Amino acid sequence: MSPATFAPAGLNKIAATTSEIWPSVAAKLRTVSKGVVGARQQRGAGRRHETPGQEKDIHILRNHIKTANTTGYMASVPLHVLRPHSIVPSGLQGDFSATSMLSAMPRGTLRYATPLRTFSSFSPISRSFSTATRPGPLMIRAQPKTSFVGFYQQRTLFGTSWGSSNNSNSNRNILAHMEQTANNNPGSATAQNAFYQALLRANMPEIVVERYQTGRYASNAVVEQAYHRALERIGAAEVGNMGVGSMTGRTPGGQSNQMSNEQLQAIGQAVSAKTHGGNVSISKPGSGGKSEPLYVVVDESLGSTIFKWVKFLVIFGFIAYASLVVFTLLIEATGVLKKVSGAQNAEAKPELQTTRFSDVHGCDEAKEELQELVEFLKAPEKFSTLGGKLPKGVLLVGPPGTGKTLLARAVAGEAGVPFFYMSGSEFDEVYVGVGAKRVRDLFNAARAKSPAIIFIDELDAIGSKRHERDAAYAKQTLNQLLTELDGFDQGSNVIVMGATNFPQSLDKALTRPGRFDRNVTVPLPDVRGRIAILKHHLKNIRIDAAVDPAVIARGCPGFSGAELENVVNQAAVRASKNKAQKVTIEDLVWAKDKIMMGAERKSAIIQQKDKVMTAYHEGGHALVALMTEASTPLYKATIMPRGHALGITFMLPEIDKVSESKKELMAQIDVAMGGKVAEELVYGAENVTTGASSDITNATRLAYYMVTRAGMSDKLGNVDLETEYNRLSSETKQQIENEVRRLVEDGRERATKLLTTNREGLERLAKALVEYETLSKEEIEKVVKGESLPDKLKVDVDTPVKMPEPGKTLPPPPPIQIPPLGSPGGGSPSPGGSDGQPVGGSP
Repeated sequence: MSPATFAPAGLNKIAATTSEIWPSVAAKLRTVSKGVVGARQQRGAGRRHETPGQEKDIHILRNHIKTANTTGYMASVPLHVLRPHSIVPSGLQGDFSATSMLSAMPRGTLRYATPLRTFSSFSPISRSFSTATRPGPLMIRAQPKTSFVGFYQQRTLFGTSWGSSNNSNSNRNILAHMEQTANNNPGSATAQNAFYQALLRANMPEIVVERYQTGRYASNAVVEQAYHRALERIGAAEVGNMGVGSMTGRTPGGQSNQMSNEQLQAIGQAVSAKTHGGNVSISKPGSGGKSEPLYVVVDESLGSTIFKWVKFLVIFGFIAYASLVVFTLLIEATGVLKKVSGAQNAEAKPELQTTRFSDVHGCDEAKEELQELVEFLKAPEKFSTLGGKLPKGVLLVGPPGTGKTLLARAVAGEAGVPFFYMSGSEFDEVYVGVGAKRVRDLFNAARAKSPAIIFIDELDAIGSKRHERDAAYAKQTLNQLLTELDGFDQGSNVIVMGATNFPQSLDKALTRPGRFDRNVTVPLPDVRGRIAILKHHLKNIRIDAAVDPAVIARGCPGFSGAELENVVNQAAVRASKNKAQKVTIEDLVWAKDKIMMGAERKSAIIQQKDKVMTAYHEGGHALVALMTEASTPLYKATIMPRGHALGITFMLPEIDKVSESKKELMAQIDVAMGGKVAEELVYGAENVTTGASSDITNATRLAYYMVTRAGMSDKLGNVDLETEYNRLSSETKQQIENEVRRLVEDGRERATKLLTTNREGLERLAKALVEYETLSKEEIEKVVKGESLPDKLKVDVDTPVKMPEPGKTLPPPPPIQIPPLGSPGGGSPSPGGSDGQPVGGSP
């Protein structure tokens, strides 16, 4: 191709007019499009055969640069004119060197490369540089494509100071000779410096940089200075290609300006990154100043990337853990999504019981009736010979503490079958459907372990009567229980037992035949049963030989088996606390009184006048009970505060009573009114205290019971006036009130007459109660007769009854003085309200 066809007319005119703008024009011409580079590389690859040594990368400072926009006057240049020519001819087969590169240049290359010559055409010779990280011989290799920069960097060999075509061959020969000398003397820094200076004069700084970075050749301060000059030229040329006139470059006069410190630092960082394995690219042109910074992108190494990810994961894990802790604290504080306590333990598990019928006392009839269940579980075929069927469900009914659960465990222990126990309150929870599910699970587990016994305690919790207004979910548990009872097969050998204290509250569908069709009553033990229970529990402790269980049993009417066990346990604890060797009768009596009357409040501060008034009050109760024929036998009287009462007069029957006569009920009214009557006789009607309020309540209740339920009113007759009390007429209600008032007033008159007749005995009894605080029936009888109690310890009455204030001392209390008969006296209401009531109320 002729050089004349290479230059447009406009370009010749511009080049001839001025040579000052040539560096910028040269920079524009050195920047070519991606398509032109690809075409050149394809044509060049077809003309040469590369050896394996030529495939090694040539490392340069920068590998990519954005293509600058051409000016308007370049639009007239044809595309084929800008097609580059390969600097490597087809005959190049050896290693790359300066000699081979110069020999491959066309003859007119160096002539047309000078900017001072006015020319009409030029033939650009391009070279492709690679930025591979591994150093090697100076080989030409096509630059690999990258994912973030979509163009190749192209540089043309125009910059040279050897502008004559006559000496171009001699220049190439000189470079070849100097390169051969430098290669033959790799340890000579002088030879290397001479070759580097020649390359710099030939405007080939890239070869200087690549040769120096291989590390194979000697170096000194002069060589390093040449290396720095090459770096400066490379940086100035690249920035010049970006169109930045302020960067270091070649001036029209051929003088080189020095680069700034920031630019040198950026170039050094980029070269260091390339040396250590990173990839560097400049994505935006800049001068390196504050207004136009130089953007350098350095790819991090594998170790740095791993460290960054580890740091990110550690920080993320810490933040996640802290968030989880805060979220958990919020959940626990608000109760949201909190598990229902005990839900995981609600499943019934089979138990093998060791309880036997010999451990159950006081309910012989119930044991005999449940013995049939034991025989059925042991030999079910025995009851099917005549076609009979045992009940599917057995309901144990009785007061609390009578031994219903103990009986069920004894049945399972005697039969030797698994025992499934659940309370009625364990079925239902806050979630709908949980109760029905647990009923199904309970029966399925029992069928899997058959023969077995299912015992549901407190059956009324889930089996109470249903109402139309109840929600549907409230009846699911009961409906599921009814379904399971109906679905029971006689061949399953599973018996369902339930216990309740309120059989009247159960749903009728639950107690019909075929479900819980047999009721076993477990009553309170009688005297014989109480004796047996006490003997059973006393076997486990050491007792004194004088202890008679029969005496304790007769003094505990109405006690259940659980209460009797509590009596024995508290007596043993008291004996151990007193460091006694054995449990005595006094310990058992103390424990019985504590359960019946409450614990003593010995630390209570009671004024002396209130204590005297309480003694007269309790003395009136005790004296009327002692001298009334049909009254319940007197047990004990005390002015020691117990529970909520200031004093108590207690009565116990000699034997268990199943019914009471009209005379006995009237005697109880007399005893109840004896306390108020005694206060009236001693202090006058105006000074009666509120301590008699509970006595009046008990007397009124007894009288109302006699009139409305017992038919003991001569005026109203034998009519039940309590059940339909709201339907009674006003006249009938008035008659009921009149009869109740009459019975109470009659009892008051009888008590007044008795105490007036025995006023001297009342005085003696009140004084003895103040001195001793507690008196038994035998001691009361002696005191009333005027006998002394030499064996009984007196209470220290000189002890102050009021705590002294800080810094003050109370005077000693005055001696106790009993008001004479008929004296008005004075007193204040008892601070404790009402006192203890006599025992033996209405049924």
